[in-house]
Amino acid sequence: MNLAHVHLLLNHLPPLGVLFGFLLLAAAVARKSGELVRASLVTFVLVALLAIPTYFTGGPAEKIVSGMPGVSEMAIMTHEESAETSFIAALVLGALSCVKLVLYRRREIPRGITFATLALALVVTGMMAWTANLGGKIHHAEIRDEAAAASPAQKD
Repeated sequence: MNLAHVHLLLNHLPPLGVLFGFLLLAAAVARKSGELVRASLVTFVLVALLAIPTYFTGGPAEKIVSGMPGVSEMAIMTHEESAETSFIAALVLGALSCVKLVLYRRREIPRGITFATLALALVVTGMMAWTANLGGKIHHAEIRDEAAAASPAQKD
């Protein structure tokens, strides 16, 4: 097993984790449940921790797959740029969640803070989904834009 394999194993966890945390927080808001709010905040902390090895195995994975047949160098570059921004956003969401858990450990988290966290989680979920989509385009020609553009020509 090499670091490209580790990256491929880990890279699904942050996008799915932040989506799960967002949905959990949305349910917490709907149910007015402090316990679910705290569970979602813990989820965001865990997502941030999982994002660390995912991000840092990306560079070594790039070195391994660069130049392989069917691998798009342009897709690697766009994924890498998006991954950096998404990584920072996940760390911010996780750090803020950790701070909230500590500051409000013995009292209810104010609804305004919960709604702000929900909005940030939605943004991070979108960023992670976009980054994951770009990562898929590195080796999967069938989801690249040029594959869609070439499709009508192949029908003739």
